[in-house]
Amino acid sequence: MFNIGNSRVIESREVSDGAAIRRRREAPDGKRFTTYERIEKPNLAVIKKNGDRELFDRVKLANSTRRSVGKFFKSDEEVDNIITAVEDSLYALGESEVTSKQIGDQVLDELAGRNEVAYIRFASVFYEFKTLDDFVEILAKRREKDKQGL
Repeated sequence: MFNIGNSRVIESREVSDGAAIRRRREAPDGKRFTTYERIEKPNLAVIKKNGDRELFDRVKLANSTRRSVGKFFKSDEEVDNIITAVEDSLYALGESEVTSKQIGDQVLDELAGRNEVAYIRFASVFYEFKTLDDFVEILAKRREKDKQGL
């Protein structure tokens, strides 16, 4: 076990785009170890379609996004980048609660610029498409946004 209280910092650097600080430390007995300091984000509640509230769960969002988009991304890291962007934008709202619709719309915005087929697949699950007209409608809306540069 290390005596963290009497250790000295040898090196510090930001990791994860400034979301954490990695510190290399040395204990009085000469042993070295690494610590990470992460910014703790406040709890974010999600208001579901039925009105229930639950805590925002990054893993749940990542898993549902992966299922929806299938194998249209080469790595899990690409999906993780999307989820990070969505999570950052949700916290940037400064609200303690967000709706599941806000989350889904943020995911769709991120997918739109990365992979059109993944966008349509996620939209079909998120909006619960029932007919081909639903696909045509969402495509028309996306094309209109693209024309407007959104």
